[in-house]
Amino acid sequence: MKAQPKASHFIAGRFVEDDAGEPIDVIYPATGELIARVHAATPAIVAQAVEAARDAQPGWARLKPVERGRILRKASDLLRARNEELSRLETLDTGKPIQETRVADAASAADCLEYFAGAVAAFNGEHVELGGGSFGYTRREALGVCVGIGAWNYPIQVAGWKSAPALAMGNAFIFKPSENTPLSALALAEIYAEAGLPAGLFNVVQGTREAGAALVSHPDVAKVSLTGSVPTGRKVMGLAGSLMKHATMELGGKSPLIVFDDADVEDAVSGAMLGNFYSAGQVCSNGTRVFIQKGIRDRFLDRLVERTKKIRLGDPLDDDAQMGPLISRAQHDTVLGYIETGRKEGATLLAGGGVPRLQGLESGFFVEPTVFSDVTDAMTIAREEIFGPVMSVLSFDGEDEVVARANDTEFGLSAGVFTKDIARAHRVIGAIKAGTCWINTYNLTPVELPFGGFKASGIGRENALDALRHYSQVKSVYVETGSVQSPY
Repeated sequence: MKAQPKASHFIAGRFVEDDAGEPIDVIYPATGELIARVHAATPAIVAQAVEAARDAQPGWARLKPVERGRILRKASDLLRARNEELSRLETLDTGKPIQETRVADAASAADCLEYFAGAVAAFNGEHVELGGGSFGYTRREALGVCVGIGAWNYPIQVAGWKSAPALAMGNAFIFKPSENTPLSALALAEIYAEAGLPAGLFNVVQGTREAGAALVSHPDVAKVSLTGSVPTGRKVMGLAGSLMKHATMELGGKSPLIVFDDADVEDAVSGAMLGNFYSAGQVCSNGTRVFIQKGIRDRFLDRLVERTKKIRLGDPLDDDAQMGPLISRAQHDTVLGYIETGRKEGATLLAGGGVPRLQGLESGFFVEPTVFSDVTDAMTIAREEIFGPVMSVLSFDGEDEVVARANDTEFGLSAGVFTKDIARAHRVIGAIKAGTCWINTYNLTPVELPFGGFKASGIGRENALDALRHYSQVKSVYVETGSVQSPY
């Protein structure tokens, strides 16, 4: 089973290799099998990518927005046409079930490219009347060379979410995938080139934190957009801030999902499972603190455990597999450590908690979907982001109480509420300190809505018109049509 790319990097419209870079092994998480090897960027590769982007950007920015959008739309169509092969590649790279990658990865990137292809033509500055014949106007101008640093849970989606608004606004883009999932960004680069994107405008550079730091600190880079953990975000934001560069951070969370007594039990259980077990729990917006009002607690837990035990684990390339492995051995061990901590701190293990024995997949990084009840706010599993299939169920009595407890965290990425009382739903969501919220559903992220968090969960937004704002800068122009008045 191989997925070896043509070369490690994509720069100035072509694949580029530099064997002097540190080797990065690409492992299929379901078997532990080596499927590809790439090389981390050397300083020469970083310099080459930035130079290519810097040289290509001015001509691209001079094009009419609709002309830039036309190329993005062609790339979107190619993504959809090749969704099956891209989904297989993403499954090999991430270990996510192919029934997920078919609908949530390249398809999501295609939606993003299509949206910004159309939106940018109507994204303009303002005309301001200043009286006496004078007026002003604002211009939205590209930043220049932008860098995206991706996460390993949604590699091609993140590459699309970051590059589409950047390119639509007239910027050039350099994307550094996670070292765990370096493959699909190269496929996206080929598609951009085939769609007619001029060479140098979308470049892929592999590597670890050293490559990311080299890109962010380069004097010709104007902006960085990171998707990753809070500790990584603090480091990248600190570096960018010290150099007065634009930055947006989409970071982690420990999000609350609140279920009131009047909620539809089946819908609430579905939302909780989507918010904890999709992509084996490796989703930053997951609602991993599930607050259940006491009147519905037993019914909810009965159905949750019953349905959780029916989840089909297996080879992610199997159409019937509903949940795959974690991304790596290190993440596997981290998640098992949190499960053991939950046991030691007194949470009640209702389902899962172990390592399944799957024939032919004994070396894979699988963890059973896990449910803890009787979790308290002070427990480690209720405070720290686990990034695995581990759900913590907490109980509550009333609305004011649960809002205060939900907000008692450094994070603020997401939140969800299940209730038939629509006034209460809006009231509670209004009181929750989180940037991306749902009422009577969970974890749907259409490109038309901004995505991002409050507090330590991030700065700035992905998607929607907000993303175009983050990839542009405003120029104000005062126009005087009369004589200039002066006291001198």
